[in-house]
Amino acid sequence: MSGETQLTVLLRTLSPERQPGEYVYATLPTLPAGIDAAMAFREHEGWTLVLRREVAEAAGLDFTFPCAWLTLRVHSSLQAVGLTAAVADALADAGIACNAVAAYHHDHLFVPLDRADEAIEILRRLSRS
Repeated sequence: MSGETQLTVLLRTLSPERQPGEYVYATLPTLPAGIDAAMAFREHEGWTLVLRREVAEAAGLDFTFPCAWLTLRVHSSLQAVGLTAAVADALADAGIACNAVAAYHHDHLFVPLDRADEAIEILRRLSRS
């Protein structure tokens, strides 16, 4: 397993970065071919998609939660303990919703679009503390 596991190192090297664009959540009973989603996850109730707003609109999908996609550039291990909790706590203290996704190399956060800049600053402060 690759990636950093030490929480102190992870927090010190978060390096949050905002991905371009506006993202939204949609849900469908089946995964349609040709949909360019940033994330697709199958739940018992159907597929959850996170995708660019313009992709959802072009496909005629109903969607919710306009958000910004933040990537924590630190290469975190999937076995690291405490990173998601520390990040979520810091954002929760500011009243910012945070939907986290752990991918192989990085952790990704989907936060309300209108609070993205504030979320990045909070994460930078967390990294400095």
